[in-house]
Amino acid sequence: MFKNRSAQKELLDQEEIPSKDLYQNLKELDFINHWLGGYNISFSALKKILEPARRYTLVDIGCGGGDTLKRISQWNKKKGFDLDLYGIDLKPVCIAYANEHLKDESVSFICDDYRNIFSHIKSVDIIHACLFCHHLSEQQLVGLVQFVLENKAILVINDLERNPFAYYSIRILTRLFSRSYLVKNDAPLSVLRGFKKQEWQVILEKSGAQKYSVHNKWAFRHEVIVYGNNR
Repeated sequence: MFKNRSAQKELLDQEEIPSKDLYQNLKELDFINHWLGGYNISFSALKKILEPARRYTLVDIGCGGGDTLKRISQWNKKKGFDLDLYGIDLKPVCIAYANEHLKDESVSFICDDYRNIFSHIKSVDIIHACLFCHHLSEQQLVGLVQFVLENKAILVINDLERNPFAYYSIRILTRLFSRSYLVKNDAPLSVLRGFKKQEWQVILEKSGAQKYSVHNKWAFRHEVIVYGNNR
């Protein structure tokens, strides 16, 4: 079960999800990510690439309800980097949720495919993907990395390691405490759709990436940074 990535689609990838159910899912995922330290992987990666006295445009792709951007915005209020923050997602219901729950943050949201981002924003320095990549096939991931390389941006990936302990732990925790059928189904499945470190290296090599890093992080995450050709 853990040797290869699962090809089973998550319920969250369905076209139509009742907004009430989706909102409960988003709230619980934010809680899980916060208390398990998942957002720290993104903070760690950003500290490695951001430079003082330089302005950056960061786009979070597959941003969902915007909770990752909310955490990045709050983190940056303490760090003081010059960051313009954007989120992009295909689901209108996610963008509606994000606009409502981040109305006090300086974050802009776009409802579209991430590959159309330059139709909305002229220049992007950092493309950030938190718990987005495990929804994609290997071919789609190669395409994502190539998209970043072609546009000379930096790609920051924060995603799951496929690990038996992570799978059984989250399965037990969500069955005991979650009120969301989406979380109960998708959280363990997300782990099975996660990655091994060597799988990331294969994907990056297939994409033509030359300058990158892949690190194992707590708790059962990977921090992947890919530098565009001009970085």
